[in-house]
Order: sequence, then structure tokens, then C-alpha cells
Amino acid sequence: MDWTEQIPTLLLFILTVIFILKWRCFWNRSSKNLPPGPTPLPLVGNLHMMDLKRPYRTMLKLSKEYGPIFHIQMGFQKMVVLTGYETVKEALVNQADAFAGRPIIPMFEEFAKGFGVLLSRGENWKVMRRFALSTLRDYGMGKRSIEDRIVEECSVLIKRFESYQGQPFETTTIMNAAVANIIVSILLNKRFEYEDPTFRKLLKLVNENVRLFGSPSVMLYNMFPALGSLLGARQTLLHNRAEVHAFINATFIKHLRDLDENDQRSFIDSFLLRQQEEKDKPNGYFHNENLKAVVSNLFTAGMETTSTTLCWGLILMMKYPEIQNKVQEEIVKVVGSSQPRIEHRTNMPYVDAVIHEIQRFADIVPTNLPHATTVDVTLKGYFIPKGTHIVPLLTSVLHDESQWEKPYQFYPEHFLDSEGKFRKRDAFLPFSAGRRECIGQTLAKMELFLFFTSLLQRFTFQLPPGTSVDDLDFTPAIGFTTPPVPHQVCALPRS
Repeated sequence: MDWTEQIPTLLLFILTVIFILKWRCFWNRSSKNLPPGPTPLPLVGNLHMMDLKRPYRTMLKLSKEYGPIFHIQMGFQKMVVLTGYETVKEALVNQADAFAGRPIIPMFEEFAKGFGVLLSRGENWKVMRRFALSTLRDYGMGKRSIEDRIVEECSVLIKRFESYQGQPFETTTIMNAAVANIIVSILLNKRFEYEDPTFRKLLKLVNENVRLFGSPSVMLYNMFPALGSLLGARQTLLHNRAEVHAFINATFIKHLRDLDENDQRSFIDSFLLRQQEEKDKPNGYFHNENLKAVVSNLFTAGMETTSTTLCWGLILMMKYPEIQNKVQEEIVKVVGSSQPRIEHRTNMPYVDAVIHEIQRFADIVPTNLPHATTVDVTLKGYFIPKGTHIVPLLTSVLHDESQWEKPYQFYPEHFLDSEGKFRKRDAFLPFSAGRRECIGQTLAKMELFLFFTSLLQRFTFQLPPGTSVDDLDFTPAIGFTTPPVPHQVCALPRS
């Protein structure tokens, strides 16, 4: 055989050896104890082992074999997975600064370009997070003013549910719109009608992007960016982002035209005023790219997870009518026919426990947003180099068998003591923890309580005629978050 025919095979062999040596050089650059993990194959790493639609399930299985800290490799991307409450807490809380980074992930880099809050890092992240948190508080997050807005939106939502007159309907779009209107009231100082075509388009764009970020197509792109032009998800994500940014751009131009430093009405107003104050600062952070990214971040985070949790809540009430009945009994006892308010929560331990258990059971962001180490660090005896991609697996915390009596069942008693009083649980981390924990969790908790109690006060939720609880599919949809698959719901008015 002509030796030239062996060149492709020889080249592949050489590339494989180089790849393995480079990987070993990276991972073994220290003699310290490194996390264990499955042996990666050349080029694909551990891709062959992964459930590409729900990778967190594979990670949970691997943790049983390799322990609470292990490494995996996806293509050329190496990552360390942290599982269980004690390990995740040790990293995100006890060593918060060391685990506060964001890794360099191709789709994240192309999508966010280092701007905003969710996917940025370094000084940009610190400045934007600090501004976003303080401004959200200025516009009522956690205060009576925003509670009043939520209560008003509850009334609109109830009327929409009433309009179906007990007939089956699908809740996702309506719930998205109601919850989104709360963050929109802060960002833009307005609300949208649920049928507004611009609003519906925004909701669709955001929902589609959240779904695509967790798709196998994007996972493959992150592993092999050269495939970008062949993967439709990447183009759709970038197209959707451009449309959302175009809307935000048009909106802040309107706000800039009417800007009055003595009468700031919205988050965008506050950002634009700060932009004017710092316009002469070299290398400032209050530019239009950060404005578009931050507003987009807050709109997405302020709508998607809370509305998804509420959708899960209604499905669970249909699944467990006896729990729904106990919730309604406590609402009648404490609130009566009055409008539920946040002040009622302390006197409604069962309702509070049910809402917390919905969040735990629904497990909305199972893999968490990715973290990265900012320095070389040792965690529970293992050495993790600076810049390592970290996956703090939230699903493993919310289902930690050492922390929860019935981790895979819907069991509100997780949050009740022997006397029926509400009890906090350390392993309840649906908003993550540490430096990167959700900045809007105070708002989300208020929304969950007020929307849930208002709906359960006015309606009993049942399956459509001819269906049974056995027909309920509790398999979450595929995406970065885990929404339920669409279900038909009957909202029967309560007398």
C-alpha cells in the first residue's frame, strides 16, 4: 500500500495525541489532588455519556459514581460539577469570591458580548449588578408600591381566567404576560394588555431563547464553535436578541426625549440619567450596549422563572386536590374574601409551605447558570485551577437525600414543623446563592405569594372533563429552564 494513503490516518493519530497531551498538561499542571471523573474520548470528551436534552440527569448519575465533586469534558470544554447542599454551599457561600466568575462559553460570549448582569464578568458585572440591585429597590422591589402593582395585575389575571367560564384553556402565555407586566412596570413605567402584539412578540422571543439556550444544538455549538453556521439554534438566538434589543433601543430613545432628572419614572430613566452624569468618564459602563443587555436580562429573569413556577403550581393543585383544598381553607380562614396581601403570609404557614415546595419540586433551573473560579482554589480537598468552568448543580441541592425527607415527592410538610408552623430549610436554594444569587428574588417571592393566593382564593383548578391525574405529564420541557409541557386547565369559580 502506498504510504501516502496512510497520511489522513497518521494526521488524525497525531492530532489525537496532541489533544490528549494538551488536555493532560492543562489538568495536571499541579501535583495537587484534582477532582475525579470519567475518562474523556478524544475530540468529543464525555459527550457520548450525556443526555443532551437533560444533561443534569447524567450529572446526577455521575455524582453517585464519582462523588459530590467531579469533572467532565464536553468537546474541548472542561468543567467541574458540584453536587449536594454541603458542597454547593461550601463553594458559593463559604468561598463566594473564588466561585463568582463566569466561564467563557462561545454562545454566551456571542450573545451577551460581556455586557449586562447575567453573563458578564469582572468590573462590568460588579458595576451593573450594583446599579441594577439599588435601582430595583428604588422602584419598589420588596416595598408596598410594587405590592400594589402586583395586586392590580392579579385583578386583571382573575378577570381573564373568569372569561373562560370554567372551560379548558392553556395558562402559559397568560401567566407569562401577567408576571412580565410587573418587571415591565419597573423597567418602562407601563403595562401591556395581554393581547398587545408587541408584548406577545417579546414574550415569544424571550421564551424561545430560554428554550434554545438549553438545547442540544447550542450545547454542540459551545463544544465545536466551527459548526455555528450549520446549527439553526445559534442564528435564531442572535436574531431574537436583535429584535429584543431593537425594541429596547426604540424605547430608551423615547425615554431620553422625555427625560427629567427631577422626575425619574423607570429603570431606563435612571440608567439614562446615570449615563449623562458619567458621559465624560473614560471607559465608563453606562453605555447603550449595557443598557440593552441589562434591561433584556431583567425582563427575561423577571418573567420566565416566576411564571413557570406558577404554571407548575396550578398543575400540582390539579394533581393533588386535597392539598389545593387545604390551601383554600387557610386562605378563607386568614384572608376571607379580602384581597390577599404580603402581611397575610406570616399567618398562612401551609400556603407558604406549598409555594416553597412548588419551587423545590419544579426545580426550574436545574444546572444553575455556569460559574467559574476566579483564583486557584481548594474545595473539600480537591484542587480546582483558576478559570475552571463550574456547574453548581441546583437540582442536586433541591433533591439532596440528606436534606429532604421525601426529595422526589411533592411534600409541603418539608417546610412545616411538628406544630404546623412554617420552617425555613437551608437547602432551599432555587435562587442559587452567593455573589451570583438572583437579584430579583425578593420580587419573585412577593409575586409567587400574591398571584398564587389570589388565584386559589377565586378558583378551584381541575383537569378538563374526560381526563384524569394519570394523564398529567410531569416530564419537563427541554430548555435552560424546566417548564411543564402545556396543559389544559379548568378554573372553576369558587362561591
